[in-house]
Amino acid sequence: MILPIREIITELADSERPISNLGLAELSNIGAENLGFLEILWPTIKPERRREITSRLVELAEENFELDFDEIFKSCLNDPDAGVRSNAIEGLWENEEPSLINTFIDLMENDKSASVQAAAATGLGKFAMLSEQQKLRPLYTSKLYQSLLNTVNKMGAPVEVKRRALEAVAPLNSPEVEKAIAEAYRSNNVKLKISSIYSMGKTANPVWLQLLLNESTNPDPEIRYEVAKAFGDIGDEGAIPSLVDLASDSDIEVQLSAIKALGQVGGTEAKNFLEQCLDDPNETIQQTAEQVLKELLAISEDSSPF
Repeated sequence: MILPIREIITELADSERPISNLGLAELSNIGAENLGFLEILWPTIKPERRREITSRLVELAEENFELDFDEIFKSCLNDPDAGVRSNAIEGLWENEEPSLINTFIDLMENDKSASVQAAAATGLGKFAMLSEQQKLRPLYTSKLYQSLLNTVNKMGAPVEVKRRALEAVAPLNSPEVEKAIAEAYRSNNVKLKISSIYSMGKTANPVWLQLLLNESTNPDPEIRYEVAKAFGDIGDEGAIPSLVDLASDSDIEVQLSAIKALGQVGGTEAKNFLEQCLDDPNETIQQTAEQVLKELLAISEDSSPF
């Protein structure tokens, strides 16, 4: 039996009761009055339970795209608990309302928690992609670009925040962004270097190709993984031989990244190699290659003039 919304909310506030996914699902598309009722009870719920509730809402929304908890997530952006604020930002990943840009910028620049700042920077990356696709007003783009770049260059900013801001601003490619990527690459911080390689791909600029080719044999599997991903984002067929090598890497995650990248690059050579992967003894490799080939076929059919 499905309980009335207010009864579900009241049970959520009771720490002695287990949290029901069925009950949480009923909070989808919550109305203003019920949201108000939830906001009254919310401060009475223990922080660890609030974190669990918002984490479960994020998971449910990822599993079922028809569920919409955005109004709850927006309400939680001001929660006193950093974990809840981070969950709320993550939960709003599909939300493309430009009004969130100012909110996320404020959280990135001023929140007391580095994890929340980093989450907000990541959240702004979605809007950078929208801008790159010319789906965002120039005024928003300018503010977004400047704030992210300032965060990347801010002295003393936590590394996690700087790297997420760099990844977010990368699609808004410019000489200043390229300079920031190059500086992160040359830094002594491995995490910043990894983010710089990720960002090279997001610029979609072939200028980084030779550097990426050099890094394709790096002993760090996380770097090789990001190199493969960047090759796919840039889409240059000159990367295919290196991607073929990475598709036989000792690390399965690197292999899968390379196979997916080959699908993004496309071309006869990539297609032929992907077909060979269908006979790979590893079932995960087979399945990934099969899915990539299906996507390639769909793209080929969509672009056919007949």
